Amino acid sequence: MDGIGPELLGRLLDEHGDALTLYARGWCETPEDVVQEALVQLMRQPRPPERIVPWLYRVVRNGAISASRAALRRRRHEALAADREETWFVAAAGERLDAAAATRALQALPEEQRETIVARLWGGLTFEDIAELTGASSSTAHRRYEAGLKTLRERLGVEWIETTKRIKT
Repeated sequence: MDGIGPELLGRLLDEHGDALTLYARGWCETPEDVVQEALVQLMRQPRPPERIVPWLYRVVRNGAISASRAALRRRRHEALAADREETWFVAAAGERLDAAAATRALQALPEEQRETIVARLWGGLTFEDIAELTGASSSTAHRRYEAGLKTLRERLGVEWIETTKRIKT
């Protein structure tokens, strides 16, 4: 028998998919992705493994552990990056900026303003880059950015901090 046919793959998924997903969930937050990748790896095998189900469990286990390590590295990297970022808003005395409220306020902005702010602050794009991306002029991109930040400050009740670090324009 050469390779795995769609019938066998379907049967394996029906009979073992839920259990493999549960097994992967013990290690990672994306068990369905890990199981899917294991099935793709199975399909790529020139010949099926002698014992397919144990092979799938081994591949799922290894994939789940790798996914867990990758997620941990990503969270560490994001936390370090967040710690290095300058604060853009100052909350009222003794208060911290509510991340959920800030997220909601950002999502409530008009699409053009939200896109411009995200591209500028998180993407590090220049206004010229944003203009090209959105099909607008760089001055329009700058106006959208300023208007969006003004709205965010008002909605969140925070003051703007003038930073010494400037993003290249």
